[in-house]
Amino acid sequence: MPLSEDEQRILREIEDQLYESDPALANEVRTRTVNSSVLRRIRLAAVGMVVSLAATIFLLSVHFLLAFVGFLVTFALGAVIEASIRQLGQDGIGELFSPITRLSGVHRSEASTGAESSDEG
Repeated sequence: MPLSEDEQRILREIEDQLYESDPALANEVRTRTVNSSVLRRIRLAAVGMVVSLAATIFLLSVHFLLAFVGFLVTFALGAVIEASIRQLGQDGIGELFSPITRLSGVHRSEASTGAESSDEG
């Protein structure tokens, strides 16, 4: 359900007051998304996976059981990445591939509303 003109005006006034009173917080709220922690977890797990894979290859020359432990760590990190991607869900994936929309401050609902109104007119 879209907001009425009065509700949109009130929301803009609240946002303007936030930007005036605490610009750092306003910038943090504008740039941080719900999925920021999930994306951070994916990045860390990917780096860990590359490191553990390199360690596994190195450990093959030391002892096969150590290499197997390295493989298990790599596999576990892959499972963390997979679970995190599932947690992102469809909206989170769409957000990943629309950085221009996110950086411009236009929310997905506003962007889709604008696209629908341009199709009608």
